[in-house]
Amino acid sequence: QVQLVESGGGLVQAGGSLRLSCAVSGGARRNYPMAWFRQAPTKEREFVASISWVAMFTYYTDSVKGRFTISRDDTDNSLYLQMTSLKPEDTAIYFCALGTSSASRNRGDYTYWGQGTQVTVSS
Repeated sequence: QVQLVESGGGLVQAGGSLRLSCAVSGGARRNYPMAWFRQAPTKEREFVASISWVAMFTYYTDSVKGRFTISRDDTDNSLYLQMTSLKPEDTAIYFCALGTSSASRNRGDYTYWGQGTQVTVSS
């Protein structure tokens, strides 16, 4: 059973930084794409960033380009999201996800999901 566990969320002032982590366990293959999504209150879950296997390609939603960096360490099955210059509109629950085909922006292309970690950015 593949499990994803996020950590690193918290409360931060606008302009601050946080680093989210996602630990993958349960025998998932290492050549899988992964992604971060987020969901703010009353809003749909939206794509944030994705990364292909062996980190050959990365993709970002426009609102986080230049501020967030997705990375992975396949030696310990971990996914990361370095977030800088945080804004109040970045406030959401952040979810990591594991897919089986491509580093897609679509929720439906990801099979496994974590429970999420709360990020709150105060103004």
